[in-house]
Amino acid sequence: MSKIKLYFILLIAAITINSCNKDDNETIAPPLPYAEQYPKDIAIIEDYLKANYITVVNNPGGINDQDVTIAALDADHPTSIWDQKVYPLKSRNVELNGIVYKMYYLVLREGINESPCNVDGVFTAYKGEYLARETVAETSTTEITSTLFQEVKSPNTIFELYSTIRGWKEFFPQLKYGTSKSNSDGTVSYNDFGAGVMFLPSGLGYYNRTQEGIPAYSPLVFSVKLFAIQRTDYDSDGIPSFQEDLDGDGYMWVKSELQDGATTNLDDTDSDGTPDFLDFDDDGDNYGTRGEIKDANGDYYAFDKIPDCSGDQTNPNRLKRHLDKNCIKMNQ
Repeated sequence: MSKIKLYFILLIAAITINSCNKDDNETIAPPLPYAEQYPKDIAIIEDYLKANYITVVNNPGGINDQDVTIAALDADHPTSIWDQKVYPLKSRNVELNGIVYKMYYLVLREGINESPCNVDGVFTAYKGEYLARETVAETSTTEITSTLFQEVKSPNTIFELYSTIRGWKEFFPQLKYGTSKSNSDGTVSYNDFGAGVMFLPSGLGYYNRTQEGIPAYSPLVFSVKLFAIQRTDYDSDGIPSFQEDLDGDGYMWVKSELQDGATTNLDDTDSDGTPDFLDFDDDGDNYGTRGEIKDANGDYYAFDKIPDCSGDQTNPNRLKRHLDKNCIKMNQ
């Protein structure tokens, strides 16, 4: 790895560590073993899903469209989140810290436009709650309690998924953004946006890190609405990060985060341990990607027009020249 590349990776790491996004934290020590904490978390989540029902507001254009209420089962609402079929309960296995976490989620509405990849920015309204198992002194029985810690209905911030908790990275590519309209009173109405709910073990949230209003080791519930996305270019190589998702699954990982026991990163063209979205030299030929995707006038090719080494721009199966380590062509 070149020194320039190494310095760039260190810079990205420093920016991430110092980010003021949702990973801000205060660490408490020593942390509990992940294998010890996860069974407690998943038991709380599954009990919560079986003991509560969900209602969803359908009010297109209204600020409460796709608002979620989760409450304890009663005579009028006997069907749990676990058993209801309107919004089928889905799950996703996530390998992290030597644990295979199960992340449950609901897609309330998929949305109509594009999905973010897991390193894009998302413009989202959301509500966050944490779960706990508490003993009721009067009866000595235990119950699952949920506590609201934050709700944002009118967002003004783009969250970069690369810098958020793992659960957000895993969930948002399941949604698509919708449409927006500016109103005469200065507000904006959103329609047809993706919306959903994620249920996160603490290992996919803040784990042993305390947050304002959130105890350590808390399983989390987030209901979210995806209003818009912002494409990123983390390595500033002229190619948006989502277009460096070579296998097209919406997810890109560094080596320590690879899924399903994989040892090869399908989004790392030159297999140097740095995925293309963080690598300014994608094919490892010591020529920066930025220079290889420009024409003879120094202008960037449209992504779908980047030629192969022969200059062909039409073959859909061509190996674009910035991904061909045997092709060294700058501004041609």
